[in-house]
Amino acid sequence: MDDISTQLRKGSLELAVLTLLSTQPRYGVEVVDDLSARPGLEATSGTIYPLLTRLKNSGLVETTWQESPVGPPRKYYRLSPAGQAQLASQRTAWKQLVHAMNTLFEEAGR
Repeated sequence: MDDISTQLRKGSLELAVLTLLSTQPRYGVEVVDDLSARPGLEATSGTIYPLLTRLKNSGLVETTWQESPVGPPRKYYRLSPAGQAQLASQRTAWKQLVHAMNTLFEEAGR
């Protein structure tokens, strides 16, 4: 992946994680796997776990421990009410940005 693609992906990773967590609680490996299943959003656990920790520390994500049927308990992440509000705000900003860029591309004939 080139530097420009990497920077664009990094800028959208938080929004992608918040969106995933809005649908159901997930543990860290699930977040990594779900992102990896979407071309362009691939991320390593070394990227996702610090992001999840930052989201938790900022009050956007809450955690719970749940027993696993195949090993030690897992830490599950879910959006807090503040995280839901942040997701709504970021989603609106994203849609406005995408619309503006698409309009610009059309005007430029690309």
